[in-house]
Amino acid sequence: MPFRSHFPSAFARVALIAASLCAVAAPVAAQDDAMTPIAIPAQPDAIELGTGPLPDAKTPEAWHRQYGSMFARNVTIATLTPFLPDPAKATGTAVIVAPGGGFRSLSMENEGWQVAQALADRGVAAFVLKYRLNQTPPDLDGFAQSIREMLSGPVPRHRVDPMSSIATLGPQIADARAAFALVRSRADEWNIDRNRIGMVGFSAGAMLTIATALAGEDAKPAFLGDIYGPLAPLDVPADAPPLFVALAADDPLFANGGFGLIESWRAAGHPVEFHFYEQGGHGFGMYPKPTTSTQWFHNFAAWMKMHGWLEPRNAAAQEATR
Repeated sequence: MPFRSHFPSAFARVALIAASLCAVAAPVAAQDDAMTPIAIPAQPDAIELGTGPLPDAKTPEAWHRQYGSMFARNVTIATLTPFLPDPAKATGTAVIVAPGGGFRSLSMENEGWQVAQALADRGVAAFVLKYRLNQTPPDLDGFAQSIREMLSGPVPRHRVDPMSSIATLGPQIADARAAFALVRSRADEWNIDRNRIGMVGFSAGAMLTIATALAGEDAKPAFLGDIYGPLAPLDVPADAPPLFVALAADDPLFANGGFGLIESWRAAGHPVEFHFYEQGGHGFGMYPKPTTSTQWFHNFAAWMKMHGWLEPRNAAAQEATR
């Protein structure tokens, strides 16, 4: 799939709003709103995916802190970081975790590492995908200005054509495919069932999750988690996996455009579970909050358990034969 350096304008604005709102819901002090540059943290367990450098990239990877959490931007080399469960608790299920950030940054803690650790605590092998990003200015002031410029003018909220959007995500889909291939290639080592590898994504990462199911060819996720991503209708393939969706009713991006994705999934005869929380905003992730949106991970885990993915794979196989 060819790489394009720019999104269609509607998709670009929605994606960049998502980047600017990735932690709107966080109950943090005002001083945490400021972006502060930080050194790239050590990531000793990160595995390069071999998809190569981002074409024509000139700006190196950099990180910053905001809302009490760490973000990466200008990622040019994709990596996958494993969070493996205690072998005594391992279920054989695995999940690729795709943080959000408008394809301009990645919320590595709130929507990546913390989600993966919570999954590992439940016996699921989790893998944080640090996928390649569209380039932005190297300095934080320039990064912020680029977002402000893109956000100027009317916003076509939720009017995202899924198929044309997928056409812009060549590098990111390649990274997701490589992540699935890597996990399957080391499934025996990591005690993973090759047929029980799902994917969960947040905002832009949710877009990538759906794109991986539609255009990821050999990736073939066993199940999907779409956490506050766009819900535009689309053509659902015959082999689409079960889908879990979580969204807050006060999400400024995607709460007011209908639920076409859910309707499309149901019309195609595939399982879908949808949680529409009264409050939570956009980007709530793993932030502690007094709203019921904080329960999304508990609900996601309960959904996984209902499908047998939190049971040891032998037990799940036995149950399926009854």
